Amino acid sequence: MATYTHCINFVLTIAQHEVFLTFSETLSKFGITPGQYGVLACLWESQGGITPKEIAGALHVENSTISGVLDRMQKQGLVTRILNPENRRSIHVKATAKGMALKEPLLQEVEQLNQQVLQDLTAQEQVQLFNLLRRIKGVSIDTM
Repeated sequence: MATYTHCINFVLTIAQHEVFLTFSETLSKFGITPGQYGVLACLWESQGGITPKEIAGALHVENSTISGVLDRMQKQGLVTRILNPENRRSIHVKATAKGMALKEPLLQEVEQLNQQVLQDLTAQEQVQLFNLLRRIKGVSIDTM
């Protein structure tokens, strides 16, 4: 067996790439990317809107990355940016009616995608996989 196949980075990268392709193909039917789904999921959980920095923190990406994603989503009519009248440097992002309308169909689709991707694992193995992934390098994400 090749040495690189024993490298955790290689194995995680290959697995992530395959999952990403599966999600990308299906989510494109809704006109969004997996990254945009992540943003919408954050906004659906926040009733009054959240800042781009909070979104970036929740998704573990750079602020500059979120800025570009939000630009594209705003052009699609999925999100709106609201300036704080008391502090014009403070911006909150909210899902528009169009973005909110995607909530139920996307949540159902993502649940089906999760089942598809994890179909070869038992329920116990799925829980164990998530728990083990969260322990790598002290990854800090909310439990699912």
